[in-house]
Amino acid sequence: MSDVQNDVTRFLDRLAERAASRGPEPTWIAARRQAGAARFEAMGFPHRRVEQWKYTDVRAIARGDFALATEGEFSQASAAALTLPIEAHRLTFVDGVFSAALSRLDDLPAGVQLLPLSQALVENHEAVGGPLGRLTGVEFSPFSALNTAFMEEGAVLRLAPGTVVEKPIILQFLSRAGEAPVMSHPRILVEAGGRSQATVIEHHVGEEAATNFTNLVEEIMLDRGAILTHYKLQEAPLGDLHVASIQVEQARDSRFTSFNLNLGGGLVRTDLVADLNGQGAETHFNGLFYGQGRQHVDNHTLVNHNAPYTFSDENYKGILDDRAHGVFNGKVIVKRDSQKIEAYQNNANLLLSDRAEIDTKPELEIYADDVKCSHGATTGQLDEEAIYALRTRGIDEQTARGLLTLAFAGEVMEQVDLDAVSERVELAVAGKLPERFNLAGLVETAVALGEQ
Repeated sequence: MSDVQNDVTRFLDRLAERAASRGPEPTWIAARRQAGAARFEAMGFPHRRVEQWKYTDVRAIARGDFALATEGEFSQASAAALTLPIEAHRLTFVDGVFSAALSRLDDLPAGVQLLPLSQALVENHEAVGGPLGRLTGVEFSPFSALNTAFMEEGAVLRLAPGTVVEKPIILQFLSRAGEAPVMSHPRILVEAGGRSQATVIEHHVGEEAATNFTNLVEEIMLDRGAILTHYKLQEAPLGDLHVASIQVEQARDSRFTSFNLNLGGGLVRTDLVADLNGQGAETHFNGLFYGQGRQHVDNHTLVNHNAPYTFSDENYKGILDDRAHGVFNGKVIVKRDSQKIEAYQNNANLLLSDRAEIDTKPELEIYADDVKCSHGATTGQLDEEAIYALRTRGIDEQTARGLLTLAFAGEVMEQVDLDAVSERVELAVAGKLPERFNLAGLVETAVALGEQ
């Protein structure tokens, strides 16, 4: 048996172990698991000869010996230290297992249903079964198929038509440093009714020594006029492996805003797809990825303009230090007869080290003739003259570099409305900066002097 077959078999063996311990379940769930397992077995793990995985080697995942997570302890104090200090409705998972003790669901407003997937499958499985898997199915990728095979926990969020949720909704995923690495396959389902509005924060974080594998699939459905702001703040431990597949379906006049912020994880891959299916639908992809050491961060995005009079705007920025490797592949497809659309895409990257690498590939496929589209990519380093200008004002070199690096990220971060999220990003990207600095004024002065 080849190494590749061994890798697949090892995961299927884990699936058989879990099935034996799970007991009877509804027929539709069992059938869907079997379909996912069969698809994963047929596809196997992706390799670098596959174009979509050309720059990302997943052997660290494929050859990992991951146990299945069971309910474990995570102290309130440890969780509090990692939790975003935001007043919010909260669902918390420890290694993918729901933690009622670390969740807060007692003040949900009318029109909001938020519960762990395990509970939804028991209490309301017929209503969950229809939307679940409608967007990704088992064809999306090998990892999506693997998630479907293991699917048993995650989050279900439903917003009734016209519901406006004032406080953010946080889906918190904590990674523990246990005796052996574990894997989890969370599934998230979001259904936003017509004219509903909400902010969802998906937060991945954990203990520094954790070495776990998370394989997440998320399906987001926006009905007519729904507005959803989605933050994915990924600051997992550097030993963690993280794969996420996110699919968004948008009806007429809906608006989806994504903040994909990758700060942690040793190997990270995110696939983000939006289908604009109705006139007036718009999507905004804001991304920032920061890598250091030997981190590998891969972002693949796709916007399908399936209807006329739709709008998309994408701005991703990468900051890479040491021997980190970043990947950006952004694609926009304008379908036939999707006239009067606008689509803009930009990727800018900053290399802080001569050994850091970035592979960037913005793409446009246009099958309509009355459209406004643009795309571009740039890569550069910090302006040494701007650094010198800051140092002449009494700022040490490390702080000067931090200020300019943060200024580079500013175009994305100025769109973020949550201070707690901004502070996490600023600390990761620039380190602890003295509060006395006027960032905007200093950087503006330094850049002006550097251009003279």
